[in-house]
Amino acid sequence: MKGQKTGGRTEGTPNKITIELRKTLKSIIANELEKLPQIIGELSTKERIELLIKLMPFALPKVDSINGAYDTGWRSLDDE
Repeated sequence: MKGQKTGGRTEGTPNKITIELRKTLKSIIANELEKLPQIIGELSTKERIELLIKLMPFALPKVDSINGAYDTGWRSLDDE
């Protein structure tokens, strides 16, 4: 029958390799985060600032600029 799934994992079953890979990566990242304060302390001022600039997009939301006209709800004296 064309288009029907006949074997493999059932829908929703996680891939074993993906689970193991995620577990390993989480462990590596946790270990590196524990070392981060010491590593940052060893950087020069310039290197610390560059690192913070690179990390900011992951910690702070990016603010979009406002372009064009928009209604503030206020009427100017010229409108009367």
